[in-house]
Amino acid sequence: MKSLRPGRRKAVGSTAGLGIAIDRKSPVPLYYQLAQQLEQAIVRGLLLPGDLLDNEVEIAERLGLSRPTVRQGISALVEKGLLVRRRGIGTQVVHSTVKRPLELTSLYDDLVEAGQTASTRVVRNDVVPASAEVATALGIGQGDSVARLERIRYANGLAVAVLRNYLPGDLSLDLDTELLETTGLYRLLRAAGIGPHSAHQAVGAHTATAEEGECLGEPAGAPLLTMRRTAYDADGAAVEYGTHLYDATRYVFEFQLLVRGEWVAPDAR
Repeated sequence: MKSLRPGRRKAVGSTAGLGIAIDRKSPVPLYYQLAQQLEQAIVRGLLLPGDLLDNEVEIAERLGLSRPTVRQGISALVEKGLLVRRRGIGTQVVHSTVKRPLELTSLYDDLVEAGQTASTRVVRNDVVPASAEVATALGIGQGDSVARLERIRYANGLAVAVLRNYLPGDLSLDLDTELLETTGLYRLLRAAGIGPHSAHQAVGAHTATAEEGECLGEPAGAPLLTMRRTAYDADGAAVEYGTHLYDATRYVFEFQLLVRGEWVAPDAR
């Protein structure tokens, strides 16, 4: 898929080179097979934001599908926010959404596992006195030295998160900037034998400031997801406190809810 320079119209994104295969013997509906494979192409960067799909007739003829089936598959991705239909232009890729489980994992690892290209720009890597908020989270004295990291995390070249992390100054950990640009913080912690084994996390939302919007390529006032997390080692000592911002249009948290106790069917009461 060839991307043209900014300011030039994007070439129509042919589906011919995506390796889409429709299995007519599968119980999975044909439209859903198409939607799944197009979604994976978007997630993996084979279809980039701004790319235009072939028209429905061409896709239908190439894959041996009916036009209503192709339309239904594309509509499923329009509803997910991955594609948009533009009058006079066609069907266009918007962006892929990062789905992250509510588990003690690194965003870097989650992106890699999802087949996306993860990259990082380190904005700050220094030592500062702990603020009252940071000191409380880490269980240290206000003014004690802490390592401060600020990074912008990208998925397939698009900024999805601004990560601010604070670590106790007495941790034996190499926070080399070059390493932080090529791997996740939790990988470095675990490689040094420092947990984390558990965490307390809170998810919220707010609107972007001008500076935050600039970091994420969004206007001031855009909706952002927020996350505050304190991670602990096996002995219960705090090893990291993070305050993160996520672009709400490109990022979602996923979690599973379990019912406490035994479930009783309505007709069994």
